[in-house]
Amino acid sequence: MLIRFLLPILIFLGASSLWASEPAVAAPLSGVGKSVQAKEEHVPKPLTVLLKDFFKTTGIYAIVNPSPEARNGQGEKMTAFAQSWGRIIMFIVVFVLFYLAIVKKFEPLLLLPIGFGGLLANIPVVNMTGPDGFLGIIYNMGIGNEFFPLIIFMGVGAMTDFGPLLSNPKTALLGAAAQFGIFGSLVGAAALSQYTGFVDFTMRQCASISIIGGADGPTSIFIASALSPELLGAIAVAAYSYMALVPVIQPPIMKALTTKEERRIVMPQLRKVNRREKLIFPLLIVVLSAMLLPESTPLIGAFAFGNFAKESGVVERLSHEMQNSLINIVTIFLGLGVGSKLQADKFLVLDTMGILVIGLVAFAVGTAAGVLLAKLMNRFSKEPINPLIGAAGVSAVPMAARVANKVGAEARPGNVLLMHAMGPNVAGVIGSAVAAGVLLSIFN
Repeated sequence: MLIRFLLPILIFLGASSLWASEPAVAAPLSGVGKSVQAKEEHVPKPLTVLLKDFFKTTGIYAIVNPSPEARNGQGEKMTAFAQSWGRIIMFIVVFVLFYLAIVKKFEPLLLLPIGFGGLLANIPVVNMTGPDGFLGIIYNMGIGNEFFPLIIFMGVGAMTDFGPLLSNPKTALLGAAAQFGIFGSLVGAAALSQYTGFVDFTMRQCASISIIGGADGPTSIFIASALSPELLGAIAVAAYSYMALVPVIQPPIMKALTTKEERRIVMPQLRKVNRREKLIFPLLIVVLSAMLLPESTPLIGAFAFGNFAKESGVVERLSHEMQNSLINIVTIFLGLGVGSKLQADKFLVLDTMGILVIGLVAFAVGTAAGVLLAKLMNRFSKEPINPLIGAAGVSAVPMAARVANKVGAEARPGNVLLMHAMGPNVAGVIGSAVAAGVLLSIFN
């Protein structure tokens, strides 16, 4: 029995010793044989060669020596300029965004993550914007499918009070007037593409660019993701930059279109809106959007749900999360995902300059349209209307309303226009979502 047990073991050991005694070239193609062969073929390198090989893997080498075969996260070839000087210029651009966010405190919650996403997107060698990269995963997870903007709208709805709008419904016209900048810039972008040789935008791209006029970042991202994702980075940066620059851009326009007497107008106190009205209104706008403009329902529906949950008073925990944790987490991912599109080969093109110029003009036109309509309404209204609140018709909530209040207080100390301006400001959010629905219905 002992011999029967030991015999297979002795045969195996003998075979193993014969196998080990064979030269490396005759070794079978097993894992052990490969490792032995690899050890036999290893050639030690001098320290200088190792350092030289290491330098070739650094970002400095990639910037100084651009490769003709380099590709971006979408698999497209990158030019030598985009790999070298383009990356350096984009580093400067993102540091400008950091300056605006940290020093000037212009929309820091979004400009800071967008800037950092742009910084990571332009780092050479590691492809963070590819489908399996850090930024690529974030983008596909919630921006490519338009999910993150809807969550942002849900949180904004939970933080919104429709009371000022419901107590003075005619101010909704001011929010509608401010959307004139959207459709005006659509025509302007199309004309610029058709009659000049500077840019060449398609109609879908013109529609995406035009939404910047409403100064609504989430809506701009939503429609750009659907119609022209290749322009998402420039459109998002333009939209949020102009939202951040509302205190700089709007006051000169407001003062140029109004007299000091008009800016000094004191508006009567708003009536108190009951809870039933606040509960019915979000349901009403969802039904109207579903019946008349279904394409706007995702944005309107998310916005209305957040507001309805808040006004119901029975799901305070859910409302609190939408206003705080949820919107904060999604804002981080949204900013990084948008920043992933700030790649040198996509951003440093003439089209980007056209987007920035058209967006600025559209925003200025939207502000002016709101102020001019408010002046007209003041002439025919029984109760006085301060034209400054018309500038709050853009969707920059609540920044535009605060700016209107500040300019009014400068003309007449103690004059509080904030709640009056919140009416058109909230109407502007709804108006931009409706405008986006119209554009999607036509061009999608």
